[in-house]
Amino acid sequence: MNIIKTSEGKTLSIVLEGRLDTTTAPQLEAELKQSIADSSALILDFAKLEYLSSAGLRVLLAAQKVMNKQGRMVIRNVNDVIAEIFEVTGFVDILTIE
Repeated sequence: MNIIKTSEGKTLSIVLEGRLDTTTAPQLEAELKQSIADSSALILDFAKLEYLSSAGLRVLLAAQKVMNKQGRMVIRNVNDVIAEIFEVTGFVDILTIE
């Protein structure tokens, strides 16, 4: 998985490419812990994300909890496969998906 991070003011944008699974979730988790402390907005771009596992969902849930306290988190460009995962797991009710 590739993580492409850009920051503009208090907005952190992260583009994910590849698979967010048991192997790569710790990489994203570490990146988020290091990067979101000073952010009031977190934008995750899933345009090039091919797969999302339960380990990835756990990382997203943890990030959402942090951002609920300090701002907002938005997930953009979700493909049909990942949208279905969000639907089945109920994450559509927890996350802001555009």
